[in-house]
Amino acid sequence: MLRQVMALFRLDTSDGELAHAQFRSFSRQMPLLYAILVCNAAAIMIEFYRPEYPFRTVIAPLAMCAVGIRRAIWWYRQKNIEAISDAEISALIRRTCSLAVIMTLGFEGWCMWIYPLGDAYARGHLTFFLALTQVSSVFCLMSMRAAALRVALASTVAFVLYFSWIDDGKMIVQAIVLSFVGAGMMVVTHRYNLDFSQMIRSGRDLRWRQIETERLSEENRRVSLTDALSGLPNRRHLLGRLDTLDALPPPAQDTQAVIFIDLDGFKDINDAHGHHAGDTLISCLAARLRKACPGHAMLTRVGGDEFAILIEVPNATFQALSIARHLAEEICLPVVFQRHVLQVGASIGIASNLEGQLKAHELLRRADIAMYHCKSNGKGEIALYDKAFDEGRLHRMLIEEQIARGLVNDEFDVFYQPVVDGATGSIVAAEALIRWPRRREGQLDPDQFIAIAEATGQIHPLGALVLRRACQDFVQLPGLRLSVNVSPAQFRDPGFERQVAEILQETGFPPDRLQLEITEGYLLAQPERAIRMIGEFKAMGISVALDDFGTGFTSIHYLQSYGFSHIKIDKSLVSGLQPGNKASLLVAGAILLAKGLDMEVIAEGVECVEQADLLRKPGCDYLQGYMFGRPLSFGDFSQSMPARPAPASREHGVVSMGRAAA
Repeated sequence: MLRQVMALFRLDTSDGELAHAQFRSFSRQMPLLYAILVCNAAAIMIEFYRPEYPFRTVIAPLAMCAVGIRRAIWWYRQKNIEAISDAEISALIRRTCSLAVIMTLGFEGWCMWIYPLGDAYARGHLTFFLALTQVSSVFCLMSMRAAALRVALASTVAFVLYFSWIDDGKMIVQAIVLSFVGAGMMVVTHRYNLDFSQMIRSGRDLRWRQIETERLSEENRRVSLTDALSGLPNRRHLLGRLDTLDALPPPAQDTQAVIFIDLDGFKDINDAHGHHAGDTLISCLAARLRKACPGHAMLTRVGGDEFAILIEVPNATFQALSIARHLAEEICLPVVFQRHVLQVGASIGIASNLEGQLKAHELLRRADIAMYHCKSNGKGEIALYDKAFDEGRLHRMLIEEQIARGLVNDEFDVFYQPVVDGATGSIVAAEALIRWPRRREGQLDPDQFIAIAEATGQIHPLGALVLRRACQDFVQLPGLRLSVNVSPAQFRDPGFERQVAEILQETGFPPDRLQLEITEGYLLAQPERAIRMIGEFKAMGISVALDDFGTGFTSIHYLQSYGFSHIKIDKSLVSGLQPGNKASLLVAGAILLAKGLDMEVIAEGVECVEQADLLRKPGCDYLQGYMFGRPLSFGDFSQSMPARPAPASREHGVVSMGRAAA
């Protein structure tokens, strides 16, 4: 208990922030405290002035007043307390505690020294001023518990002891009352100090929480504006910067540019090697691009395989072209992943304010349009935005809307072009070609809308429409087979096998009369999936043919690995056939190669007897082209059948999604 009481009087400056707060609080009161002390001393000096006692009644109080005035002035000048160090604060507090007790005891000692010189009236005034000085001192020092309690205890004990003894105990009552007042002040001081300390600590905790909240908020903001995989600023960051630029006055001409980069072949890597490989590729390329980008270029990752660069410098168009060429070279460098070499290209669009004032967001849109133009024209290019790109984009959007409307309003139809037996000339097959005869704006060739349908995903309902319609039609013509020219987008669809099976079941078309055609490009990009799907279709009884043979890089290894039943020689090779030329030798070699691999051969684009004879000679199985008939509606095609020879033992048919008439 005694130890706890003693602890109340112990000065503790270990908490620097609390010590600063205490010092700041009582420093504002100290000038007032010394002013009260000086006023009380002056009043008592006037009351007790005795010429015969100059030192006791004049010199001593004037000295105390001088010290008080000096200390009051010093405290008044302490304005920049925050600049004082913790060590200095601690020293000042300790000195203040000591001086407070010394000044209090000195004042009380002087008062007790001159007490006998006064009459009863003057002595009453003296006790009043003593009590007033004690109370004022304690309350001015309340924020510093040790100083306030020391002053209260020292002054109360001295007062009680002196006035219990002087005048034969006549002042005992005042002494007892003041002792209770002193005890009460000590209790109040202790409680106030507890509340004061708690308030300071609570304020500090609150500030720490605010700082932590701000730190977390800033961290969340940083995370929200940063791409987690690449560590680059993300799309949100870029759009925020574009918003800022748009809010500023228009910039000078050719001082802003945006580069939009889309990786070519990234999806194929994801499909072939998994998303982990794709993530590794993105991380490596992001590091390369960050290193290659100059300091004035803001590199961001805006999508899965898309990057954008904001440039804000004079001569921005030239800078953007230079940066784009350099980055294109960096992107084409291979990345090694688990002993696999991953390599992609880039389609890059650029837009700048070279020709006038443009909003920053408009630059991003134009760069995106320019990039899409590259994608649509062979990929791997760099294009500077041209107004014609927007016209093409609007045209594609319009066709996209019209395709959707055409599917709903049954505007599409299927035409059929005959395929004949190479040996007998009899019709054994028909290639189904999609047509758009009921389009409100006029008929549109497949070459003008199939690529758009593939890019927008509308190829899936179009493909299903052609396959279903062809199966419904040809189930009425026994003896003819159908072969579906499948879009790569359809082949990538995981549900495509199930869709084909459902259509065959719905229409009752025999699977062994159906043949699917696939282009070489998909095989090279998706070899494992292609082999698996071909195997599944063959297990269903459907044959699979390699379309456009001779236009790519298909090797004997590919032909053996995939298990094709047919190859289809592209019309670009057939159109150049002449006796003895290289084209005829190449086509003859391809036919003999297919025969050696137990595959049948179809040649499309046959337009004259000379071409047909050159194809029949090495043993081409089936011929197709204008020489044998143009595409017809099903009604016209079925009516023409009786006028032609009956089908030979080998039967074949074709359904095509995207071809014009051969």
